[in-house]
Amino acid sequence: MVAKKTEVFGLIKTLVDAHTMGINAAEALLRDCGYNVLVSPPAVEDAMDRIKAESAQKLITDWITENNISRIGFSYRLDQDTAVDIMGRLIYVLEKNGLYNKVGAQVKSVFFAGLAPACNKIDKEYHGKVSTFKGGESPEETLLIMGVPIDDIPKQIKEGCQYDKELLKFGEGIIKSGNYRHMKAPERNMYKEFGTNKDTLELRIDNNYKGGFQPVIRAHSGPYSADMTREACLKKYQEWCHDLAKSGFLDVLSIGSSQLSQSNFGENWDGKPNGGGVPVNSEVEYIDIWQAARPMLVRTYSGTKNVQRMAEIYEKTINIAWHALSLWWFDELDGRGPNPLYTNLKEHIETIKYIATTKKPVETNVPHHFAFRGADDVTYIISGFLAAKTAKKCGTKTFVLQNMLNTPRSTWGIQDLAKGRTLLKLVKELEDNNFRVVLQTRAGLDYFKPDLETAKVQLASVTAMMDDIDPFNEHSPDIIHVVSYCEALFLATPDILDDSIKITRIALQEYRQLKKNHLAPNVMTDDIKRRQYELETACRKIINAMEENIPDLYSPEGLYLAFVAGWLPTPDLWSNSDEFVHAKNWKTRMSSGGIVLCDHDLVVTTDSRINRCVSNMSDAQYTLKHKYFKGVIV
Repeated sequence: MVAKKTEVFGLIKTLVDAHTMGINAAEALLRDCGYNVLVSPPAVEDAMDRIKAESAQKLITDWITENNISRIGFSYRLDQDTAVDIMGRLIYVLEKNGLYNKVGAQVKSVFFAGLAPACNKIDKEYHGKVSTFKGGESPEETLLIMGVPIDDIPKQIKEGCQYDKELLKFGEGIIKSGNYRHMKAPERNMYKEFGTNKDTLELRIDNNYKGGFQPVIRAHSGPYSADMTREACLKKYQEWCHDLAKSGFLDVLSIGSSQLSQSNFGENWDGKPNGGGVPVNSEVEYIDIWQAARPMLVRTYSGTKNVQRMAEIYEKTINIAWHALSLWWFDELDGRGPNPLYTNLKEHIETIKYIATTKKPVETNVPHHFAFRGADDVTYIISGFLAAKTAKKCGTKTFVLQNMLNTPRSTWGIQDLAKGRTLLKLVKELEDNNFRVVLQTRAGLDYFKPDLETAKVQLASVTAMMDDIDPFNEHSPDIIHVVSYCEALFLATPDILDDSIKITRIALQEYRQLKKNHLAPNVMTDDIKRRQYELETACRKIINAMEENIPDLYSPEGLYLAFVAGWLPTPDLWSNSDEFVHAKNWKTRMSSGGIVLCDHDLVVTTDSRINRCVSNMSDAQYTLKHKYFKGVIV
């Protein structure tokens, strides 16, 4: 038990800014160091939005003085000019009331977390008086920026982050050497179907490995500019496809299609915002992209309505390498599609059954969508398992298991290994002669720092972590989804994408050599094994309870009940609908580099979690019956 410190940290955001991950992570780290931490209540958050008003200023200063807060953190990840303005007014209010920047003032330091441009402006304006977080800081860096003395950082945090430090040091060596710049495209086994409309993901994987370990490389790509016409954007993208095909580094091109391509394909787009991405709106345009991309395999997002129809179009036009569906997501839950939740589940499962007739692989990009919305690590794993077993029951022969690392980005590497290994182990147990599991790894969506050289180091580091998920399997991971190092700043062009692949390939090559020379970090420590055992035990117990208490769990009705009864906690879900109250009515926090369910400071036990969900089942069944089956005998 860490002794309590006298200083009090106050963490503030505005009511309008829904981003809470960073604040939750900072709170957990400070509590692990023994500090008292207060997170701004809604009234203070509202006052920050109205900080120009004297009444709002008084509410903020009263909260600070009454709670004896000595260090203040402000987080704002929306408009950069608004962030700088609010930060400036907060400093003014603190100084005006004698709380900051004078001898004996109550507030000893102020720090800010936000977008890089806002941080840069604040750095310039306050000359170091306000410390800033630009994103991607390690737990130790985070604590030091917040003013925690190095001696107050517990041994558990220092040791827990040691693996991450070693990987970053490895990544620094990769980038400093510059050898990746001279890397040539791999020589591929040109099997007879290669690059034709009979080529498949399974053929590409199996033939890639004939010359030794060579994972299939997938990357997301797509230019868009509001200043260009739709036709000009499509022409530019075809040029990109030609460039990527010619350079030969990429196996699978993922078309970064626009929101309208997913939601309003084939319709009149006049007056509708494109929403970014490649504005594809006809079958001919998809065929043109496939032709330009050969011999690469091609895939794209699923539709957010008419899901099966869009899957049929992708089969016909781009010989889609594999289909990706999100089951609970890309609908009313996240605002990415029009479908109500049950309708979405039904449509997705019907589409997976159709895909099974094509013998194409299926990916259910599900777990990280739960993590984006505050879910704990157990939910991350269970949601992935449920999706995989559902796909198998629908007739899927090859399942692409995506594991997004660094989600949230404050996750410790050893926790990522335990979480990834548990997910892989549970899903691999579903394998048989008719069901193959293919592991696809990737870096987190917001993992990279907005500094290109630092981000290159991070890319090499996270690639090494991918090789540690299944460390004794020389053919793992099967697929690497390469996230380009520039993603925190701008979309990747073909040359940057190729450079990112080069970094990924050489990092894998050199990390495996370190392992052969017994110079790589130990990734089978007792701590990692203990974490994996705890996650696996909890997941198995909860999955068994779900199968016992939810009729026909692996069906639209079953997966709907699982969500609505709260078996898959999503505390940061944006929807305020009463339909999802049990899913939202949980709290999570970071603990030792992972995310756990909590009740105040106590971790919720697996049995308590199960009992609560079982008690919610009657509510969920009532909602399903009366919202979707009104007047229908079920």
